[in-house]
Amino acid sequence: MLKHLNEKNDVTIYSVTDPCFETYGRVISNINCNELISFMEQNTVIPEKGNIYVASVEELECTHIAEFFKNHIYGEMPIQIGYCNGRNTTYNGFEYHKGSEINIAVTDFMLVLGHTWEIKDNTYRIEDVKVFFVEKGTAIEMYQTTLHLSPCRVSDIGFKDVVILPRGTNTPLNNGGADEAAIGMVNQKTTAVRIIPVIGKGVGETVEFGGLLGYAPIMPVNPYSCDAFVNRGGRIPAPIHSFKN
Repeated sequence: MLKHLNEKNDVTIYSVTDPCFETYGRVISNINCNELISFMEQNTVIPEKGNIYVASVEELECTHIAEFFKNHIYGEMPIQIGYCNGRNTTYNGFEYHKGSEINIAVTDFMLVLGHTWEIKDNTYRIEDVKVFFVEKGTAIEMYQTTLHLSPCRVSDIGFKDVVILPRGTNTPLNNGGADEAAIGMVNQKTTAVRIIPVIGKGVGETVEFGGLLGYAPIMPVNPYSCDAFVNRGGRIPAPIHSFKN
């Protein structure tokens, strides 16, 4: 499959077993994820269009292997196990979390990855990305410094992916109007924001990035300032969650 993908695409596609993956994450070997994969194959579907992401699925979190990930990967921190299924073929944004993300390939798929330290002046050069092939049945850990988004399919069938994260990640915030720093500390939730400024476009318009980058609608950005929070005096405390480590 890897050879076929490289023949069909104009970017180099690496395997996650390649040494160049080591700065993005690692393959978790010698574990049996058949319980998770079997549930995904029998109980989840691939949407006809786009992707579906479910942050937490109780049946996945009650499996025996869930305890392994909680205890041995996340140091007994609470975790959530969900999934992302879809037919994505583009990469038009990135996110990263304050914590590692585990992906278990229920089907073959590709991941487009970058590094947080490659962001310069709030800009990321698309030329810096690397594309990795993840074979069905493979479990990988992506480090918190790894930029990523949805997997990309390798066939018309689409993809299925188990996603494991610290509990509370990518879920609704308790206080949507709080400053980003306060959210992370008080609510004990990792957060992700993906914004691509487009000069000359207004809310409601669509921007075409072309090729694999696809397109996206222009959305309004919160106009309110957090100056009152930042300038109130005193010091912003360290994350409360750190006391549990």
